[in-house]
This record gives sequence, C-alpha cells and structure tokens, in this order.
Amino acid sequence: MATLLQRLGLAAARRAWIVIAIWLVVVAGAGGAFAVAGGSLASTFAISGTPAQNVADQLQASLPEADSGTGQVVFTTSDGSAFTAEQQAGITAALTAADGTAGVSSSINPFQTEADRQAQAAQLADAATQLSAGSTQLEQSQEQLDAAKAQLTAAGDSAPAGAADQLAQQQATLDTAKTELAANQAKADAGQRLLDAAAKIQTVSTDNSTAVATVVFDKPTADVTPEAKEAAVDAIDGTSIPGVDVNYSSSMTSITIGVSAGEIIGILIAAIVLFVMLGTLVAAGLPLVSSFIGVGVGALGVLAFSGVVSMSSATITLGLMLGLAVGIDYSLFILNRHRRQLRDGIPLRESIGLANGTSGNAVMFAGITVIIALAALNVTGIGFLGLMGTAGAVVVAIAVLVALTLTPALMSLAGLRVLPKKERAALGAKKHAAPEHVGEHVAGRVGRTGGAAAGRDGRSKKGAPGSSTLATRHPVLILAAGIIALLIVAIPALSMRLALPDGKSQPTESTEYKAYTAIDNAFGAGVNGAIIVVANLPTVADDAALTSLEADVADRLLTVQNVVAAAPAGASTDNRTVIFQVIPSEGPSAASTEQVVKDLRDLSASVDSSLGVTLGVTGLTAINIDISAKLADALPVYLVIVLGLSILIMILVFRSIAVPLVATTGFLLTVLATFGAVTAVYQWGWLGFLFGIHDPAPILSFLPILLIGIIFGLAMDYQLFLTSGMREAHVHGMAARPAVNAGLRTARPVVIAAGIIMISVFGGFVFGDLVEARVIGFGLAIGVLVDAFVVRLLLVPAAMHLLGEAAWWMPRWLDRITPDVDVEGAKLERTALGDGAGPESTETGQLKVPVGA
Repeated sequence: MATLLQRLGLAAARRAWIVIAIWLVVVAGAGGAFAVAGGSLASTFAISGTPAQNVADQLQASLPEADSGTGQVVFTTSDGSAFTAEQQAGITAALTAADGTAGVSSSINPFQTEADRQAQAAQLADAATQLSAGSTQLEQSQEQLDAAKAQLTAAGDSAPAGAADQLAQQQATLDTAKTELAANQAKADAGQRLLDAAAKIQTVSTDNSTAVATVVFDKPTADVTPEAKEAAVDAIDGTSIPGVDVNYSSSMTSITIGVSAGEIIGILIAAIVLFVMLGTLVAAGLPLVSSFIGVGVGALGVLAFSGVVSMSSATITLGLMLGLAVGIDYSLFILNRHRRQLRDGIPLRESIGLANGTSGNAVMFAGITVIIALAALNVTGIGFLGLMGTAGAVVVAIAVLVALTLTPALMSLAGLRVLPKKERAALGAKKHAAPEHVGEHVAGRVGRTGGAAAGRDGRSKKGAPGSSTLATRHPVLILAAGIIALLIVAIPALSMRLALPDGKSQPTESTEYKAYTAIDNAFGAGVNGAIIVVANLPTVADDAALTSLEADVADRLLTVQNVVAAAPAGASTDNRTVIFQVIPSEGPSAASTEQVVKDLRDLSASVDSSLGVTLGVTGLTAINIDISAKLADALPVYLVIVLGLSILIMILVFRSIAVPLVATTGFLLTVLATFGAVTAVYQWGWLGFLFGIHDPAPILSFLPILLIGIIFGLAMDYQLFLTSGMREAHVHGMAARPAVNAGLRTARPVVIAAGIIMISVFGGFVFGDLVEARVIGFGLAIGVLVDAFVVRLLLVPAAMHLLGEAAWWMPRWLDRITPDVDVEGAKLERTALGDGAGPESTETGQLKVPVGA
C-alpha cells in the first residue's frame, strides 16, 4: 500500500493542475447535487420501536389529523400590561394572514379559545344553578305529593275515586324528572371535573399579557417544509401589532447551517498555529485549502441526500467539525514529513512521493480507524445516530482522499516555498557543496530517531533524541498524578443525566428561547413539556357516558404525582380513541417529568382493570425521553465494541500486547474525564458564563456515545503517530526506554500542533448558534485536550518507560498469525533511501528515490 500511495503522490505532483481541476469539479458537482436533490433538515429525532413512537404510529393510523405538524406563536405585550382590544384584533388578523399561506390548514386563536373556555365555565355554572333549582323544585313537589298521599291514606274509603291512580301517575312523572335531573347532574359534574382538570391549560395568561396561538400545518410534522414555516412566520410578522412582541417555538423556525463568528475564530487560530509551526504562509495555507475542499465536498455531498433521508442539523454540523479538523491534520502530517525530507536534501517530487507513501500511509490507516469507529455507530440500532456516524465517516473518507491527492498536488505547485526563506537558502548553498554519500543521509536520519544519539545501554547526551523527557524523568509520579487528576475530573459523570435539548437551551437572544421562557413565566414550566396520553375507550351508550368516562380518565391521570392538568384534546370519529393532553409540573428535560412518563405507563394497568381503558403515552416529550433511555442502554455495548476494536487495531499495528492495553486504558481515562468535564459545565453550570450556558440542563442524549466513537478514532491517530516513532527507533536498534524518548521527541511537535488545531476547530463550534453543535464541540475539544496533551504525551510515554522491553513483547504464536502492517511505511523508506547503499546523484549529491513504473 505504501508503494501505491507513493506512486499516487508522484502522479498528483506531476499533474497538479489536473488534480486541482478534478477536485474543483467534484466540489461543483456536490453543490449542484445539493441544489437539485437537497431537502430540509429536521429539528427533532425519532427512533422506531420505542414505546412512545409505537403509540404515535398507532395514533396516526386511527386519528391521522393528530399527526399534523403544529407550531406555537407567543404574543406578549412589550410593557407587561393587558392586551388592548386593538392588540387582540391585530393578533387575530396576523393569525388570519397565516391561515392564508400555503401549507397551513388552520390556526387556533388564543383569545377565542379562552372565550370558549370561559363560556363553557359559564354554561356549567348556569347549569349548576338550574340543576340546583330543579332539584329544589323536585324536592318541593315530592313533599307535596307525599302530603297528598298521606291525606289519601287518612281518608280511607272516603277518598275520591281514582285519586290513588292520579297520585301514582304524578309520582311516576316525578321519578322520571328525578332520573333526568340525575343524568343532567352527572353530565354537569363530569363536565365540571373536566374543566377543573384542565384549569391550568390556558392560552391567555391570568394577567392577560401573554397569549399562545397554535398554527396547524396541512402535513405531518416530519413533512412540513421550511417554506411553509417561513411563509407563516412572514405573514404574522408582516402584520403590524403595536406594543406586542412575537416569538416562535422551534417547530415554527427553520434550521440553517452557517458559519458563526466562533467557528471563524477557531479556524483563524488554527491558521496561526500552522504559521507559527511551519514558518511560511504558503505552507500554513496548504492544509487549510485541502480541508476546505474536503469539507465542501463532504458536507455538500451529505446534504444532497437530505431530500431523501430525514437528516438532523447535528449530522451536518458533525461532518463540518470532523472535516475541518481531520482535513487540516491529515494534510499537515504529510506536509510535515515532506518538509523534513526536503531539509535532508531529497528532491522535491521524490520527497512528495515518499511523504505520501510513508506519512500518507499512516494517514490512511488513521482515517480508516476513525471511519470504522464512526460507522460502528450503526450497530447501536439507532437510526439517526447511525446516519450521523455514516455521514461523519463519509466526510473523513473524503478528507483522507483529499490529503492523499490534493495535498501532493499543492505541495508540487508550492515547491520549496513550503520551507522558510532561511532553509531554502541553506538548501541552495548545499547544492554547491561536496556530494554526500547516501549512507551519510541514512546515518543522519537514524541519529535523529535515536540510533546515533544513544546506544543499547540507554545512555545519551542531554537534549539528544534518546535523553529523558518530562514523562520519562519521573514516570511513576507522572502516572499517579495524571490518573488521579483525570479520575477527579471524571467524578461529575456519576451524576450525568441524558436528554434532548429544549427551548431553554437555546441562545437567550433566539426567538425559541424567548417563546419558551414566556410560556414558562406565564403558564408554568410544564406547559412546555406537555405529554400526550392516548386512551382507547370501550363503546359507550351516548355523549353523557363518554363525557363521564373522559372525566374518570382525567381524574385518574391527575392522581399521578407531578401532573398538574389533564384534558381531552381530540377524539376519533367513533369516540373509541381519545387524546389527552397532560401537563407535568416541570419542563420536558426535568427528572420529575421523566418519572411522570414512567408513572403514566404504569397507570395503564389499573385504569384498564377498573375502567376498561388502555393508555398509551406519546408526544415529543415522551419520545425524547425514550430516545435518551435507548441511547443510555446502547452506551455500554458500544463502549465494549470500541475498546475491543482498539485492542485489536493496536495489536495489528504495533505487534505488542502491552501497547494496546496502555493505549486503550488511556482512551478510557480520556472518555471518563471528558464526560466529567461536560457534565460539570453543561449540567452543573460550572464556568457556564464562559460558554454561554444560562440554564444548565441534562447532557445531550447522543453526545456520550458520539464522543466515544470520535475520540476513539482521534486517540488512535495520536497513538499511531506517537508510538510508531518509538517502535521505529526500537526496531533500528535503540533500547526500549531511550526509544520512548526518541519517538516522543520526534512526534511531539506535530502532535501538539495537531491537537491545538483540533481544539481550535472544535472549540469554535462551542460559541455557534446550534445548541447541539455547542456541546458536541466542547466535548470534542476537551477530549482532544485531555487525550493529546495528558494521555498521549505524558501518561503513555511514562507507562512505556516503566514497561521497558516488556512493552514490545508478543507471544510467538500470535506474532506468526498477525499480518505485518507497515503503517509508517518503513519498508518503503528503507527502499527509497537504500539503507545506506542506494543510488546517489553525481551532480547534487542528493538521494535518488525510486518512483516505480
């Protein structure tokens, strides 16, 4: 593979403009595909097979209109005063305008709803008065009738003929009236019970300063187009309502993927790091250009499928993060090798081919590791998470392909300008010096990796490649302090809760946050977390029996702790399926609301046995809770898969037992510390002011499993680039412990630069507009910080130093059956450099690297 990649690099270097043109055409093609076939991005998540989703599917079959998409519009007076008649008329006009837009079937006017509720309350009050009066009248009539019966009895035989029959007829009439009164009383009582149960479900606040309208679309939630939402919003905003602020729930707003100021700053920091490390603008710009091309192709290509597959905004954001970060790093790894070889005097194109065959080979293997980890998200059985992993894997694969083709082309065009002026001048002077034998080049290279600086006894001069570093100078102390520190950071993870973000998590300046908080303040937090209960009723005799049964169900729902309101919200044509809206006491992400969903499901058995009614729980709140629970259940399984994969890959690469165990243990420490840091900041609110966290909340439910997959891939990248240098030095004759120092000194600069670049890119998303992107970016930035700078540069070298020669032990039987994976391309390098006996140029004294045909 290394030879093939060498040839690919040489071909790209020779035909640089053709390669660049091909990639530009690919970018244009991906953009065209997105323009033609791309669709909208979803703001919600779904997992088929969860209890809430199953109930939702059944509800759609029996009551299709219940699945129509809806959005809330929150109207508040600017000064907190009660709505005036003119303002109410303006709101009505705005909703009427929204009704006339394409994609909207109707709207629910909050003032009309409140008026209907008050009218119903008045009717019930009037009915109660009339029933009371009727009951009094019937009692009086019964008293009169009883008195007549007593007189008739006293009269005995002297009583008028037929008087007894007349009194019996009057009694029958009176009994019928009593029966009707009792039925009307029961119906009125049931109606009053329903009204009382729904007392806290309001559309206009008690101070008449906040009103919530509902826009009903003509398509299911998943099929509502951004154009329909935008048209409704524009119609409402286009209506002048002086003194009234208008805000919209997330279901009324469209998701747009853009570049925020934080992301731009992150890229600028990465550019500065590249310039400081490489010392020239040309070299610094090369990885950036490669990453931009790669992320453009990857993101647009993935977006092109959004019209066919339901895709969340987090899917694209993840692709952007990974594309930028790994695109820069992979190109940097190849460029760094190329620059080092140029300093050694290897001719330009031969150096490009050799860099592509050695570091490019490592880049390809590292990329495959990340791709496998992301693709493995599909084994969780969670559709949207598997799609995120697949999209991320595609973007990383494109980044690898760009690094292996476009980077060599750009390096060819840049020529020696990838080196600072002083180094170019030194190379120019070197061309006129006496030719060196190729063996001297090889000796020099071995010296830099440790062979000439330290012998088998491990003794070396201070500052030489084999001399001790911070990690190996006090390995026991470094290990103990590092592990203890990471475990302390991991402590908050013990209390980590998972949930999907709600309006409270949105930026404070967003309309979604303003709508959420306005509802919270005016009606209570639970109104934002309404739960849908679907009741399957037995056949009832009439409307009175239906109302009574609905009241009985509502009363039972109110017995659940932390349920503050319950009311029927729709019914099927045969009245066999009734939807109840249940309001919890707290918001959708609260622990008490999660318990309410569980208790409502547990209630179904007792309601079925006593009333013959079966209950099902669904709605966005319940669906999100089920998603979080399923993700939490999948987390341990996925972690075991990733840990096993880590050990197998490391055994294959390094032909060792101890190295994979050390690498995997380090990865596990990274994950635990990352979880702890994320929990402390986003759930506990520590340092929240730095990251714009105004309302601490549970952790994004798919973040932990996503972090495991991505951090695993990135951790193996750093492990590969770090430990391969140690192995190379050891294979070339250096003792195990000096080899650790030699490999660390060789890989440390590029690992540090790569880590800073990734932290900058990921960190830029922390201050973006998308809530999911913020926490994902923070988690990845912390993960890279911990893994690159603590685990890989401190703990792993310290552990390797303590293990000594045992670090490279491997059973003979396992060594025989393990294929030889030359990840770092050492064989190609030995062939190209001739191991001290290769060809040499008689004109320049530079190496002649075989190019292959």
